Amino acid sequence: MTRTVYVNGTYLPETEAKISIFDRGFLMADGVYEVTSVLDGKLIDFDGHCARLGRSLAELEMAAPCSDAELLTIFRDLVRINDIVDGMVYLQVTRGNPGDRDFAYPPADTPPTLVAFTQNKPGLADSPAAKVGWKVISVPDMRWGRRDIKTTQLLYPSMAKMMAKAAAVDDSWFVQDGSVTEGTSNNAYIVKGNRIVTRQLSHDLLHGITRAAVLRLAAEAQMEVEERPFTIAEAQDADEAFVTSASAFVMPVVQIDGVDLAAGKPGPVAARLREIYIDEMRKTAI
Repeated sequence: MTRTVYVNGTYLPETEAKISIFDRGFLMADGVYEVTSVLDGKLIDFDGHCARLGRSLAELEMAAPCSDAELLTIFRDLVRINDIVDGMVYLQVTRGNPGDRDFAYPPADTPPTLVAFTQNKPGLADSPAAKVGWKVISVPDMRWGRRDIKTTQLLYPSMAKMMAKAAAVDDSWFVQDGSVTEGTSNNAYIVKGNRIVTRQLSHDLLHGITRAAVLRLAAEAQMEVEERPFTIAEAQDADEAFVTSASAFVMPVVQIDGVDLAAGKPGPVAARLREIYIDEMRKTAI
């Protein structure tokens, strides 16, 4: 079945979807994106993703292509048309097509490009990986300095994913100045005793929407949270580790650079957070 996608105001088959070769998203990675998960045919944390999209656009001095209400209609239309029960809606906004290649931004009245499409992921909340956990390796963080902006500049994270694949593990954790920043497409955490440790927000890492929800739910569950950097050695000595993202939710990490945590099995804190996060998201999805 051919997906229906959205391109600049039009719903059309994916085989007919096109943007200009002069689009700055293609030429300059001059664009931002969001991924919103779908459970039971409903959107998870849509308002949070809209807020971060607005922040990313503002940081790049890029015009919003539509209102949040219009975006909600587009997302719901795509979910309905493509019959998505569990999956994701991917959104990308670029600075548009200036008519030719130039490093300078195009005129302010250049229409932005807006594309959106769905990805079908049956059983998204019941991932078998959550029962066995991920293994990760550490790699140097060589990305640009504004990782808090969710741009489409994903080449190095993609390379780090391939480094993990070559090492026969599930993901890579970036390390800068001796401390973990985040995973290739997720925020990273360790657990020591009853304390959850994760790096504080800054330009160094993405301000995860799932991260914000999980930390709020952890506080409500009377779990102690400490926001600070941690090293790979500290992570290897932790009781547990996990990552969070829009598609993985809360995913246990059971091995770091070949060192097993908790006998190589998911720990109770990650399991509990995954449970309460998915339960809360199902209740609040729209």
